[in-house]
Amino acid sequence: MSRNTLISCLLLLAVLISPAQAADTGRLYSVIDGDSLEVVIDGKITEVRLIGIDAPEWGQEFGLEAKSFALHFCLGKELQLEYDKDRHDRYRRTLAYVYVDGEMLNEAIVRAGLALAFAYKPNTWHQAQLFQAQADARAEERGFWRNGGLELTPSQWRKKNRR
Repeated sequence: MSRNTLISCLLLLAVLISPAQAADTGRLYSVIDGDSLEVVIDGKITEVRLIGIDAPEWGQEFGLEAKSFALHFCLGKELQLEYDKDRHDRYRRTLAYVYVDGEMLNEAIVRAGLALAFAYKPNTWHQAQLFQAQADARAEERGFWRNGGLELTPSQWRKKNRR
């Protein structure tokens, strides 16, 4: 077997065993908050929860900045959705990594210091790069890291401010 054939086979194998799958394209309908969007896919509005991150909530410090970041990232662009092992959460939201022009929103918002990286098993395909983005944002004091972090994590804030 030639070297090029071997490389081609290895690349194909990597694609076949990858748990992440590019599956849909869509357009932004609305931004719910920094980690949740409504996306039009095949003419249907679908709620999409970004995998591997937790952004500040509406009413929480940096919540508006996170929502604004997601809006500006996606507005007027074609969105590529990539799925991991579980495609839906317990609230029936679609779980995805969202890309615009090859750049992942999940990673970009963490790198901007406007969301925390968080492992939601079993969907951890890109977790290492999300945690690296968080370390970079913290080291460079971007977003809420400029203040040393958030007063409460989004999860803590939700528990304290239950509706």
